[in-house]
Amino acid sequence: MPAQAQWYFDFVSPYAYLQFKRLNEVPPSLDYEMVPILFAGLLKHWEHKGPAEIEPKRIDTYRHCQWLAEDLGIPFRLPQAHPFNPLPYLRLCISLGSSPEVIDSIFSYIWTESPPVHAEVGIEEIARRLEIDDLKASLQAPETKNQLRGNTECAIEAGVYGVPTFVVGTERFWGLDQMGMLTQWLAKPDELAHIATANLSELPTGL
Repeated sequence: MPAQAQWYFDFVSPYAYLQFKRLNEVPPSLDYEMVPILFAGLLKHWEHKGPAEIEPKRIDTYRHCQWLAEDLGIPFRLPQAHPFNPLPYLRLCISLGSSPEVIDSIFSYIWTESPPVHAEVGIEEIARRLEIDDLKASLQAPETKNQLRGNTECAIEAGVYGVPTFVVGTERFWGLDQMGMLTQWLAKPDELAHIATANLSELPTGL
């Protein structure tokens, strides 16, 4: 039986890491799968810039995430360079089945140990810890590349424009700050029907 929802993420996002550490707050009634996607693919499709492409926003994002992690009691250290190319980490995750344990290992490595994720030694180290015998084969496997591409396309088809995002049916819940809305939506869908995507999609733009 397929999962009721998808949690789309990219390891490059500090907000995705922070939300991953709070997934235990998601009501157990929601059956969801964790789906790695390429954030850069979303940016290209929707033709908008990511936070790291706007210098003041880049710095403010790091400040906010550091404060947020400390406020929530979540271990957090910036990697040695950011943004970085997350492709090898996403492919490694997929090659190992995208299990919660693998996702946790990669997220924790990137966002608590300040590793050189932008360099080859970065991916080599986490691959060693995950006991990968042939890293190149794992990262270059056509089925792994195709799955990541397919995951990203499915996210775009669902209207996903950023990470992390929960998709529950036709509803999107983008970012760490919408976890409260997700919880209420699951508990009281009838009471929140007025903010359903279908009810707001017909609102015309005034520009």
